[in-house]
Amino acid sequence: METIVSHIYHSPIGQISITAEDNCISELIFLNEAGHTDHYSTDEDLPAVIHQCVDELMEYFAGTRREFTVPINQAGTDFQQRVWKELYEIPFGKTISYADLAKKLGDPKVIRAAASANGKNKIAIIVPCHRIIGTDQSLVGYAWGKARKRWLLQHEFRLALGVQTLF
Repeated sequence: METIVSHIYHSPIGQISITAEDNCISELIFLNEAGHTDHYSTDEDLPAVIHQCVDELMEYFAGTRREFTVPINQAGTDFQQRVWKELYEIPFGKTISYADLAKKLGDPKVIRAAASANGKNKIAIIVPCHRIIGTDQSLVGYAWGKARKRWLLQHEFRLALGVQTLF
């Protein structure tokens, strides 16, 4: 029997809903509305995988973690899985364009399909869909808002460059 547990983590850029199915994180999404806590587990009810995810997120936001080790398992088509695997491979502090992503998938013509799969990613930050930008270096769409995308990229760039602040 599959066990599904959800928890809200209060990050520096908003509430994040973390869902675990059995021993893997299956969803990590930003909540855009406050007050949706009635179906979430309390800390003492949480499985180890959610504790690990929260610990790793805290380290990420504190600037001491660049890679995640928490197990993940996201449902999706074979193509979506390929896209998400490519996203997972983008190094911390780096970005690629949708065109680059399509090329990595082996077909430069799948830009729109790759963008669609990127937008369906439900494991934010860990599967770093925020690292995809426009060919012209613009901050193109992000399911959880461009302000969050900008924050995440600036956070990673600052740490990758080894500086305390960009300003």
